Amino acid sequence: MTKMQGTAAAVTGAASGIGRALALALADRGCSLALADRDEVGLAALAAELAGKTGITVTTYKLDVSDAADVARFATAATKAHPRLGIIVNNAGVALMGDHDEIELADMHWLMNINFWGVVHGCRAFMPHLVAQPQAHIVNISSVFGLMGPPGQTAYAAAKFAVRGYSESLRHELEERGGHIKVMTVHPGGIKTNIAKNARAVASKSNHRARLEESFERLARSTPAQAADTIIAGILANEPRVLIGGDARLIDRLQRLMPGTCYKWLRRIMQRNGDARGGAKVST
Repeated sequence: MTKMQGTAAAVTGAASGIGRALALALADRGCSLALADRDEVGLAALAAELAGKTGITVTTYKLDVSDAADVARFATAATKAHPRLGIIVNNAGVALMGDHDEIELADMHWLMNINFWGVVHGCRAFMPHLVAQPQAHIVNISSVFGLMGPPGQTAYAAAKFAVRGYSESLRHELEERGGHIKVMTVHPGGIKTNIAKNARAVASKSNHRARLEESFERLARSTPAQAADTIIAGILANEPRVLIGGDARLIDRLQRLMPGTCYKWLRRIMQRNGDARGGAKVST
């Protein structure tokens, strides 16, 4: 992508975390915004913060990404308000704590409907508009758990691996057609957001929430602002894949070198680091 000034981007999950930081960073680069989230209070606060930016237009939408019809309405309204919209960031996501045999099937459906189907809904809804733009980008947020599946994350890892596979296949399809739409998959490592605190947990795991949150806070080294800058750099460079944070880069290397034993080595590293810092060991 040659420039962002004068274009527009649609961002889901924009009220907090990476989505919020990305909205602020895009606005700083002269990009107008169609911001969506279920959190209307958070959206209003973000819109108020962006109100002082000159040269851009900001619109907000309450959105349930698991609802295909709702996403279609969002795409219609956003592209009408921003005719030059050329970037869609499918960022909305949730977390779920619990081992496989403890998680209810309904909870897995809930997570998959948001974390995976929300991405699919966004891509399909905005694709007809993006085809007509001179330059266009689809940015799908996966995770470091889209590279490796740790224990206690069967639902989350399944969704993030699905986002990775879907995005790679879509990118290859569009490339073979000779189209101009670029698809980038983002794999954040530990980011200092509230996703762990806001995670849904099964009852038998609820007493471990504090320890899990402590481990997450200790391991999360990257800030949302750093993540946003990395994503924008990836868009500008037409990158097909972006890793955010040293932990993501480490896991990527380990997974490539020893795909069958990657987690065992990573667990040893995390436990050693936890001991060295006086922190809790990673729970398995």
